[in-house]
Amino acid sequence: MCKGDGPVTARGDLACACILAHPRASSCTAIPVTRVPPDSSADPAWRSPDDPRLAGLHGLRHWLLDDGSLTRRLVDSGRPFRVQRLSQRWATPRASERRVLATGLRERALVREVALRLDDEAVVFARSVFPYASLCGRLAHLRKLEGSSLGAILFSAPGMRRSPFQVVLLDGDSGYLPPGLRQRPPAWARRSVFRLHGQRLLVSEVFLAPFRPWAPGPGLERGWRRRVSAAILPATQ
Repeated sequence: MCKGDGPVTARGDLACACILAHPRASSCTAIPVTRVPPDSSADPAWRSPDDPRLAGLHGLRHWLLDDGSLTRRLVDSGRPFRVQRLSQRWATPRASERRVLATGLRERALVREVALRLDDEAVVFARSVFPYASLCGRLAHLRKLEGSSLGAILFSAPGMRRSPFQVVLLDGDSGYLPPGLRQRPPAWARRSVFRLHGQRLLVSEVFLAPFRPWAPGPGLERGWRRRVSAAILPATQ
């Protein structure tokens, strides 16, 4: 039995930060930021994209709320792509993670953290939480992902379903980010629950400063999107 993190009790407070709605925009909007002290395990204040406190999302929705494969988007950029595994351990999920996964207070999960890199530059930090029960049976192979892309596996699985996103704007020095990926500007983050073979797993993604959003336009071809579009699960608050 591996030992992991204990239950989270700290809470983040809210502040306002000025962030560009698009990297090339000339104006910015004051949007709530979850301030999490560095090296803290406090939960970010995840919110629905329709929360009125996140009204400045209108210029970000085409990429932040894109329900297609982020891995495919990054690969299609034409830059060399790779997954760097930062850590993988058995731990107690954070309080909000337990809520959306409907797991017990003492139930452990496999927590995997990776950096998605283009040209060896980290552009996205991803945290995946696999409840113990989800790694039995047909999903047991997810214990041994190593440097493989979880997104590529999920989006190629028949019957995979994805919940609506929750989003947050993090301080760049938030304790939610590993020390080596912290930065000066704030960072947008999103998370959603995937359901596969009757099991749930949670994937959170933080878009780092080097990330460059794709331009508004048609989504990914239907063959990549059909697996997540029509049967979206309701978010668990």
